[in-house]
Parts: sequence; structure tokens; C-alpha cells
Amino acid sequence: MKKQLSLYLAGILLLSAVFLIRTAFPVFANPNIQVYYYTPTAQPDGRILYTVKDNDTCISISLLNNITQDQLQLLNNIEGDGCLFLRVGQELLLGTVAPEPTAGPLSTATSILPSPTPFNGTGEMCVLLFNDINGNALIDDETVELPLSGGALSVKDSLGRVSINEQTKQTGESCFTDLPEDTYTISIAVPEGYNATMQTTINVLLTAGDITSVDFGAQISGAGEAIQNDPTTKNQSPLLGILGGLVLLFGLGIGIYALRIQKK
Repeated sequence: MKKQLSLYLAGILLLSAVFLIRTAFPVFANPNIQVYYYTPTAQPDGRILYTVKDNDTCISISLLNNITQDQLQLLNNIEGDGCLFLRVGQELLLGTVAPEPTAGPLSTATSILPSPTPFNGTGEMCVLLFNDINGNALIDDETVELPLSGGALSVKDSLGRVSINEQTKQTGESCFTDLPEDTYTISIAVPEGYNATMQTTINVLLTAGDITSVDFGAQISGAGEAIQNDPTTKNQSPLLGILGGLVLLFGLGIGIYALRIQKK
């Protein structure tokens, strides 16, 4: 009996010694064992996503990623007790950043084409001096307001390559072909007895392929008009002159006959 009691006491002392030793020397975790957590990286569109794992909760996810639980729920529209229904593999939005700019297509060099050589062509110009009867600077009736002859016409370009001087024609326009492109000065001098009804000098731009017409008007002056409207000369004709001569001869014959009768 004493032997069993001694063994029992020895066992109690051994257990007490082990307890005291563990209490005096606590067991430390192996410092070489580390748990790594990889912070989620932003997607190309700037979103930062977290994939739910086993035993994850809204609190653990928010603590792990340094955001509040309210922010986590707000970003993912989790309301009420929605945190109790997280699924493994579910992606949660942790935040957004500005997306990185994507490189655009490389620019390619374009060849510079030589500028075309300007083409200096020719054109045609026609000048007309007409009888502007009513003085309105317009040809109202081509059968009445006819071309005038006897006027002086001048056509010159700005570079001195063209210098034309001639008389206007009663048959119509004076036309000049194969004139080089340029700005031309056209002048007109009306015939004697007429007054100009338009500008007598104008500048005209002639380009290649153009056919340009320039009209000048002239109205008979007051002196010439008085001569034309003189009632003493307006209705004169050769027939009236012949009749007048016959009457004069008849009267002369009657006078001679009367003198002969008196002598008898």
C-alpha cells in the first residue's frame, strides 16, 4: 500500500514539474515561418479586385486590405446581412485607380509629294463699244443699240507682254485669243460726238480657258443730237430738191413769156 502511494505521489510531482517548466519557458513560434499576402493588383481598366477564399468574411477582407467594412459593402452593393453569403471565388471590388495609358499605333512616315507645277494657260477676251441710246449702260435691244465704230481700243497686261491698240468695229466685238493668264487693263475712247455712259478704263482678271466679254457704252452728245433732231434737216430728201428746181424753172418760164407779151 505504501509502495502504491509513493508511486502516485511521484507521478503527481512529475506532472507538476513539467507544468512548471512549460510555464517558466513558453513555447515560441518558429520565427522562420511567415505568412505572405499578395496585395491585389489593378486590372487594365483600373479596378482592384479581391477573390474570396475559404473562411473569408467582410471584416477579415477589409482588415486584410486596409479598408473599412462599410467601404467594402458600399463598393460591392452588399446590403444588410449580405456579408454572410460570400462565395468562394467571388470577386469583390476594393477600389479603382486611373488606368494606365495604352500605347497607340506607331506613326508611319508619309512621303511628301512634289507640288504640281502651275500651268499658265491662255484665254480669250472680246471688247464691244455699243450705241447706248438711252444711256443706261445696258444693251437693251441688240437690233437698236448697235456696235459703234471709230472708237479707240487699248488692251494691256500687267507684265507688259500684251499691248493691243486698234479701232472699234461697227460689225461687232473685237476679240483677242491666246492671251496669257493675267490682269488686263482695258481702255476705250469714244468717237467724236459721243459721250461715254460707262467707265472707260477697267481691270479684268483673265484665267486659262476663260472667254471674257467686256462692253462699253457711248451715247450721242447734245450737239450731235441737235443736228439729228433739227426740223429743217430731218425730212430732207433728193426728191424734194428736184421738185423745188422744177417749180423754179416753171416760174422762170412764165416770167419770160409775160415779158414777150408786153413787148408785142
